[in-house]
Amino acid sequence: MDLPDFGIPPQLARRMSMAEQHEYLRTKLMRRRTVVTAAAMAGGTLTVAGGLLTGCSTSGTTTSKAPASAPSSATTKVPGSVVAPFGRHLAFGADPKTRMRISWQVPAAVRRPYVRIGLRPDDLDRRIEAELRDLHTPEVPGVSAAVEQYYLHAALDGLRPGTTYYYGVGHDGFDPASPARRHTIASFRTAPASPPERFVFTAFGDQGVGMHAADNDRALLRQNPAFHLHAGDICYANPTGKGKDSDAFQAGMWDVFLKQTESVAKSVPWMVTTGNHDMEAWYSPDGYGGQLARFSLPDSGFDPRTAPGVYAFTYGNVGVVALDANDVSYEIPANFGYTQGRQTKWLDRKLRELRADRAVDFVVVYFHHCAYSTSTHASDGGIRAEWVPLFAQHQVDLVINGHNHVYERTDAILNGEVGAPVPIGATTDPTRDGIVYVTAGGGGKDLYGFPKGIEESYEGHVTERESVDSFRWTKSQDTRTESVQWSRVRYRGFSFLSVEAESGTKPRLKVSALTPGGERVDHFEVRRRG
Repeated sequence: MDLPDFGIPPQLARRMSMAEQHEYLRTKLMRRRTVVTAAAMAGGTLTVAGGLLTGCSTSGTTTSKAPASAPSSATTKVPGSVVAPFGRHLAFGADPKTRMRISWQVPAAVRRPYVRIGLRPDDLDRRIEAELRDLHTPEVPGVSAAVEQYYLHAALDGLRPGTTYYYGVGHDGFDPASPARRHTIASFRTAPASPPERFVFTAFGDQGVGMHAADNDRALLRQNPAFHLHAGDICYANPTGKGKDSDAFQAGMWDVFLKQTESVAKSVPWMVTTGNHDMEAWYSPDGYGGQLARFSLPDSGFDPRTAPGVYAFTYGNVGVVALDANDVSYEIPANFGYTQGRQTKWLDRKLRELRADRAVDFVVVYFHHCAYSTSTHASDGGIRAEWVPLFAQHQVDLVINGHNHVYERTDAILNGEVGAPVPIGATTDPTRDGIVYVTAGGGGKDLYGFPKGIEESYEGHVTERESVDSFRWTKSQDTRTESVQWSRVRYRGFSFLSVEAESGTKPRLKVSALTPGGERVDHFEVRRRG
């Protein structure tokens, strides 16, 4: 018997859970409103295909780089003056002191895209050419039409450390420096030449599109962060998350997400890595063609074209390492082993290099799947087998994950056991106690819970800690039950991390978990023996 589709094509509805169907319909409504508004602004000259403002095409299945001055021949020609850029998002280059990457989207192909940049908002005297990346999503018969999306990227190198720059994005017919466009000018600040006494960065995973995701964006912006770490599962255009071309998929979800995020990401470097829902199999064998089209991330990893979510950078006294856990996760096999061990070898080298750098006091690693969590996806045996020993060997100071849509924080873990308890408000030393692992998966997507009978325990609501029966994935994807002593803080609510880094004679990381409303649910400090 056919399933009722309630506006969802039956072929797609059969592959979706009820929660995924709800998200599909909600997003479809949001996108329809966006399309009507944008089409009106364009005077009705844009082609509407599959609910998107796009050019229509029926051939090709891969990401392509079109010349910046040559729109696709299959695209409806639109005057540049009515094509408004949107979805601006920043990312550091390999050196945050001197390199910044500016990315944005347009609803139709444009000619000669560029960035204007200057030291004052009224004097954007430097003009930098941008690259146009045309991303084609093929038609899925009976499910969705073919979609063309256009992403622009500009590489800004040779910048001054510790300097605020103003910028505007444009193309032929749309000059951000013109009086009518000056309201679109934004700014960013490069990393200082030497470690500042204090700076803040924020982090979460599993964001998606919606009210709670937007609330978290507004809340973290109030922290005035130097950068934000996004631990994967960025927008959920693929709500299934198996990394297969049979997954449900909505390319237009990215349009909505980038508009939602622009209020923060236009001024705060938005440093993403790759979750399982970010494997989009329609673009490339590993599913990363979409990420390569939409983001320009540091090219400091072992292979930026193969593994765009793997990179490292240093800001102040903190070295940051981003990893792609799809490579080693036992839970979801789509990309298991795709780097053939190269990512893990690079990780070993990079951690050793950061630990040898006297200017680096702390090393923070972030990725999607959890090394230690008791929630729905539990702990991943592949992460524990491949990476946890390296974290211990190089005494990583903080590990941040997503994947489980809760906040959970461990005690300090040493040799697979609790090396030292870290109650709320306590201080821990990784050289002595071990490593604290944080699951920060409350970025905005529908929340998970904890095992039956296990109470939440967080600041203002502390319960007696008890053992937790949890599941850990093994290589064969069977499950093992373990008695958990390491789960210290558990909070089922939307939240994000705010990490304050201090340098000087007694450097420290002050880690807080905050709700979108600003309520603190956890805090602790990391200090290394000097």
